[in-house]
Amino acid sequence: MRVNSMLKKGASGFTLVEMIIAITILAMVAILGWRGLDGIVRSRIALTNEMEQTRGMQLTFAQLQSDCAHIAPVSLMSARPTLLATPGRLLMVRLVFAEQQPTRVQIVDYRLRNGQLRRQESAPTRDLNVLDTMWQSALDDAADDNANSQSVLLQSDIASMQMQLWGSDGQGWRPAAAANTGNQDTSSVNTNANHWTGLQVALQLRGHDNTMVKTFLLGAS
Repeated sequence: MRVNSMLKKGASGFTLVEMIIAITILAMVAILGWRGLDGIVRSRIALTNEMEQTRGMQLTFAQLQSDCAHIAPVSLMSARPTLLATPGRLLMVRLVFAEQQPTRVQIVDYRLRNGQLRRQESAPTRDLNVLDTMWQSALDDAADDNANSQSVLLQSDIASMQMQLWGSDGQGWRPAAAANTGNQDTSSVNTNANHWTGLQVALQLRGHDNTMVKTFLLGAS
């Protein structure tokens, strides 16, 4: 009996103060752990978004490079315009090659609206009169919100799209507005007539200060 009484007196447990301290410490550790996990998750989401934006830019520039490389040559188009470039808008005529099919032309239309850069292409044709009609139709659809119903979304969250052109006269880069009346002087008398040989496109994402710039050769040669 005396032994049991001594054991009971010697036994001790956590006091209320000790339990409160332990719970407080555990709560602090849990909060720190949650903040660390939340930071990792947020960083992962941000990194994923950056990777998606970068991938979208790469695909956009790859498509632009293909279209610019196959722009219709002056010899085929005569006095017809093959390029129109304004802030947020790029319109061009490109060649279409298909197996066991004659070479045709089509209109490619890039438009930036509400932060979305979209690409739309017309049906290929060999009739230049039909091409003229489609070109004028594309110009008339410039302010139509439904004009891009058949377009493909290339990139979202685009703040601006600026372009410059390089001419064969070697006078340096000029604002894209210089191409609004066509992409060259087609005078048959002037054999040294200037025509556009390069296009520079600058895209800026929303919330970013940096601008991604890419230069493209107009035509395969």
